Amino acid sequence: MAAQRSPLPVSLAGKFKGSFAYYTITDRLPLILTKVIDTLHRHKNEFFEEYGEKGLEAEKNAIAYLSKLRNELQTDKPLLALNDNLPDSVLWNQYLEYHCNLSNEPPSWFQSPWLYTECYMYRRIHEALVLNPPISDYDVFKEEKEHAFFDSQQAIITLSTYLQELLKNIEHRDEESLNKEFFKLIQVSLWGNKCDLSISAGADNSQKTNPLQSVEDLKSFILVDHIEKLWSLLMKRKEINTQTSTASTRIDIVLDNAGFELIADLVLADFLTSFKLVTVIHFHGKSIPWYVSDTTKRDLNWTIKQMQSANHKYMSHCGVSWEGYLKEGVWVYHDHLFWTLPHEFSSMAQVAPDLYAELQKSNLIIFKGDLNYRKLLGDRKWEFTVPFHQVLNNFHPAPLCSLRTLKCDIQVGLKPGQGEKLTDTEPEWMITGKYGIIQFDSTS
Repeated sequence: MAAQRSPLPVSLAGKFKGSFAYYTITDRLPLILTKVIDTLHRHKNEFFEEYGEKGLEAEKNAIAYLSKLRNELQTDKPLLALNDNLPDSVLWNQYLEYHCNLSNEPPSWFQSPWLYTECYMYRRIHEALVLNPPISDYDVFKEEKEHAFFDSQQAIITLSTYLQELLKNIEHRDEESLNKEFFKLIQVSLWGNKCDLSISAGADNSQKTNPLQSVEDLKSFILVDHIEKLWSLLMKRKEINTQTSTASTRIDIVLDNAGFELIADLVLADFLTSFKLVTVIHFHGKSIPWYVSDTTKRDLNWTIKQMQSANHKYMSHCGVSWEGYLKEGVWVYHDHLFWTLPHEFSSMAQVAPDLYAELQKSNLIIFKGDLNYRKLLGDRKWEFTVPFHQVLNNFHPAPLCSLRTLKCDIQVGLKPGQGEKLTDTEPEWMITGKYGIIQFDSTS
């Protein structure tokens, strides 16, 4: 007789007072909505200049929609079906129906799983614009993302200078020195994840310190460190590629924030590409503005253009190389709509079999940031020591790794007593971004 599976832990939700989910829905989400309303209001003249009275009318209607949405959220009203007829609205409305059938009450902002309601808010922000042409394509988070890039300028110069200096000695690198550089750049990519505008509700959260100097100082704050396993995987692939002329190494990076974090990810990708540790890199971003600072195709293109036209030769070199990689197909960008659905990743094979099949072609998938980690874990209150592999709930398209700084109260794969000890000394250790993980799962 098969062993009974233990019931899944409870979903994180706003109904648990004092939890980070409760704080998010009570304080952070209404503040983000208020900022979106303010952004639209400040651009009123721009809409008028571009579209005339229709632009003003659209701005007014979008603000009315968002004000109503904010009220629904703050008074814990039932979640509503989407009406914008976009390709994903059927999936969203099916998900709403699924939650209606789960309990006798319709899902609401505080009672339903936090992962669902938070994603739902960003999708409703998108609907507010979609329903109001001619401003349907306006990115309400564009300004904040651009400011985050400019405010991190010094750190970006430092990192692009470091990369270009490395590339000068490309022929004289042995495995040991490559290993050292990989370790350094993957940690820069990890700590770049601190720059998340959805956590600071859009307030300045840019990279001000030297990202390379920080690596040594921050090493002790990595709670799960599987960098060696990643290196070992890359070395095994390199060996296979040497022996077989048709073999290649593909990695996929599921992106998180635009701004400095995106630069750190692209510098890591450039290093892997230039030193032939990988053959091709597939990036996965969001198809709509999402979680304030998440990367869209427009953000990626804008960032590369900024780098190219920068008045700094090494930034400019980076921008030119990156555009070249994309044109040559060495780097590929995808923005499948699954990444902006509320589903946990264990349902990807069923909901988005095309994306799951695409990820199965990868030799390593790197998931950046908190939201990806929450979706990997199903956003449940797991015990700290539960193995990472177990909570993935059969989501194993390829070997995968989570790079995240902790900004929500969920974490697995810790040593016995590690989480409890941290809770005793630093009650908020899971939500400040002070700690990070590089957590790998190889088993398919």
